Amino acid sequence: MSPSAITIALAGNPNSGKTTIFNNMTGAHQKVGNWPGVTVEKKEGRLQRQGIELRIVDLPGTYSLTPFSIEEIVARNFVLEEHPDVVIDIIDASNLERSLYLATQLREIDCRVLFALNMADMAQARGMKIDAEKLSELLDVPVVFTVGNRGEGVEELLDRAIELARQPFREPKGRRVRYSPDIESAIERVQRRLIENGNGRLPYAPRWTAVKLLENDAVVREKVVAALETPELRETLESLIHEERAYIEDRYDDDPEIVMTDERYGFIAGIVKEVVSLSTRKRVDISRNIDRVLTNRFLGFPIFIFLIWAMFELTYSVGEIPKGWIEAGVDILKTLFERQLADGWFKDLVVNGIISGVGSVVVFLPNILILFLCISLFEDTGYMARAAFLMDKIMHMVGLHGKSFIPMLMGFGCNVPAIMAARTLESEKDRILTIMITPFMSCSARLPIYIVIAGAFFADKAGTVIFGIYLIGILLSILTGRLLRTTLLRGQDAPFVMELPPYRVPMMKSVLIHMWERSKMFLKKMGNVILIGSIIVWALSAFPRMPQPPIESTDIGQKAMVQAVNPEADRDIAERAEAQRKILQTEQSYMGRIGKWIEPVFLPIGIDWRGSVALMSGFVAKEIVVSTLGILYAYGDNTDAEALSRTLAASGMTKLSALSFMVFVLIYVPCLATVAAIRRETGSARWMIFSMVYSSLMAWIIAFLVYQTGRWMGF
Repeated sequence: MSPSAITIALAGNPNSGKTTIFNNMTGAHQKVGNWPGVTVEKKEGRLQRQGIELRIVDLPGTYSLTPFSIEEIVARNFVLEEHPDVVIDIIDASNLERSLYLATQLREIDCRVLFALNMADMAQARGMKIDAEKLSELLDVPVVFTVGNRGEGVEELLDRAIELARQPFREPKGRRVRYSPDIESAIERVQRRLIENGNGRLPYAPRWTAVKLLENDAVVREKVVAALETPELRETLESLIHEERAYIEDRYDDDPEIVMTDERYGFIAGIVKEVVSLSTRKRVDISRNIDRVLTNRFLGFPIFIFLIWAMFELTYSVGEIPKGWIEAGVDILKTLFERQLADGWFKDLVVNGIISGVGSVVVFLPNILILFLCISLFEDTGYMARAAFLMDKIMHMVGLHGKSFIPMLMGFGCNVPAIMAARTLESEKDRILTIMITPFMSCSARLPIYIVIAGAFFADKAGTVIFGIYLIGILLSILTGRLLRTTLLRGQDAPFVMELPPYRVPMMKSVLIHMWERSKMFLKKMGNVILIGSIIVWALSAFPRMPQPPIESTDIGQKAMVQAVNPEADRDIAERAEAQRKILQTEQSYMGRIGKWIEPVFLPIGIDWRGSVALMSGFVAKEIVVSTLGILYAYGDNTDAEALSRTLAASGMTKLSALSFMVFVLIYVPCLATVAAIRRETGSARWMIFSMVYSSLMAWIIAFLVYQTGRWMGF
């Protein structure tokens, strides 16, 4: 009977093209969350094919199913406990020997497995010819060639998965890993004891369980022991495992897990020799040739700096065009509500609170999209790993290695997933240190602030100024890392080998999906955090309400005389009077009182009460800084970003104080979501509080030095 729904799990090594194939299969029909009880990203997608609903689950990328990392535990538990109908192992065809280690482990589990030999074009370019039919025959596994970034073979892969799921499960007839006679005899003895004592209650297949017990797999051991009925049976099994492990150690003079790993690799080497042949023509390794330039000791770093500068210059300059269109739309929306609503506090809330507040942030969506587009291109082409490789020596100055730079580079998009990405680091001290310095990477939420301020005071050089701010963040993260490594987080550098995946031509569909998934976070904030924050800021700046000044007869006469000379003067006088009234309203409001109270703290760094209030609101979300400025400075027609920039430039803020403002925004306490991520990932409120206090103090000190040094130098 044909199933109505099929669950397909995608497994594979990191950089095997698994996510590209997942995006190809599911398109925009994806759901992203976390695995239950674990802060590892969970991706699922659904599609209809052949009248069957396919649920595609993208498992975390792993090199094996040995439960050392969270990703390996999540991937293995899903295959063993959720029992997907089919497991598709995405294999990097150009690195077949490395990829087959995970594949052989999946073959040892009794489940339906399908191999996807991905990046087949790259293997061919390297002179490799893989006999897929022979590989399928030897391992009794269906094999499909795919080129994920071009979508080749994906349709066939889905059809073969459906065909496999429809078939009744059978024991594979092909070769499994066969260990040496001594190990096989030990496996057989443990397996026999499990079958005799398990009474049908074993959680996993007997042979696979025996292998894992001999490898001293603590997770499997705990579950198997718990499944045995009596303490005597448990004690007998524990004794047998101890004896068999001692038996293997005695025969090979090494730990059983190391011996069995070596033999598994030996089995893989034999498979590779059977199915892979190298052509005699000269191999052209494109990735290696590109790396000769991009990772060159002299050229690599300047090229990296140029690419980062180009990313921010592109983000600012190209983003200005669609930003103008959105600003025009916001102005039309504002004018519409101004004409339709009666004068009063509700009209003020809608026009100057919601539309001015949210509108002043949403106009930066094009800039955010371009930034995430560039980051996605770095990741999908393979350049992200090269950036970490180039930064490896600099990161060693901090006491870290290049792998820590990948979460930091991700921090340019958002600090929250960047901090979560630090969990891939093996050393706890390395992980905490990376988490502590990642908030210095200026996230996309700070970008609208830089664009407004830099656009107002630095005009054509705004892109370069923004790039300079980001460089300051990197420099401060290095200095902070060095300080923490020599004080609170002393320790030696963890050994690490940076893997450089091959370069790939990115698939535009995959790049756009990555860009959109990250940008959705920005849009979600529009409807909740920014909207609520804008309403609160408006309420604090609009109350208590000032009474309208009475119109005296002398004013009427003077107004009539001026209008007789210049008919347009009436409008100018009214606009100036209304602007002045709103300034007085803001200064005497609750927001103004709060600002005046905290202003003495910020005056030494060149920031007035309005700027200080905006900075305080940024603790919830950095985007609210712009919406707060938009509300506090939104009088007359100054509601779009360009007008806000002009208003800031005319408000008494100088280039020096603007630079001080941007530096403070760069360094001071991160947003509420980032603070919560620090607490969750470090497992300590102390590190969270330390991060908040340290960053805020450093922000004030650096901004003070910038502002006061600039004044002393006559700027």
